[in-house]
Amino acid sequence: MSLLEEISQFLQQGRAKNVKELVQKAIDEGMDAKTILEEGLLAGMSVIGEKFKNNEVYVPDVLIAARAMNAGTEILKPLLAASGVKAVGKVVIGTVKGDLHDIGKNLVRMMMEGKGLEVIDLGVDVPPEKFINAAKEHNAQIIACSALLTTTMGEMKNVVEAAKVAGIRDKVTIMVGGAPVTDSFCKNIGADIYTPDAASAADEAARVCKAS
Repeated sequence: MSLLEEISQFLQQGRAKNVKELVQKAIDEGMDAKTILEEGLLAGMSVIGEKFKNNEVYVPDVLIAARAMNAGTEILKPLLAASGVKAVGKVVIGTVKGDLHDIGKNLVRMMMEGKGLEVIDLGVDVPPEKFINAAKEHNAQIIACSALLTTTMGEMKNVVEAAKVAGIRDKVTIMVGGAPVTDSFCKNIGADIYTPDAASAADEAARVCKAS
């Protein structure tokens, strides 16, 4: 088994210590940081994403795999920056105003990071203008809004409207998700993309960023 395959395997098992050691070993052997990231870490996370989508692994498995990935990327970050490797794209994510749920949002963030996207996480209870300001500041291609309550999902429409007022509506793709959210709700409020789960959200976000 190659070093990159080993990194991918250990990541899928959530073995952060092993991932860290092998990433360092790959660097010491002169392997390119971008290759280690894409063919080792992201390849492993991609497998986890697919398995999660197919109900072969569950939330705790994703969390420990993501932790292992972060252990590896921490070592790679300075090298990637030095070699000018840019993230696939940028996503601003948050749970909308009035809603304090973050497990779903955190899962989506990890899955998106697992696709090589840079994710700016605004946390929970995020007002529309905060989404807009962050998107402008970071030049993000996507704003991703999460809601777990029927009483707060209306805030997503306010985010869409705020993007129009700020003059960035044609520059950002607005994604929505969460338990009460549906595709028809997404269309009704004028958002762009609804996905039913974290893995699909990450797939869609990567597709949008690569196309832009």
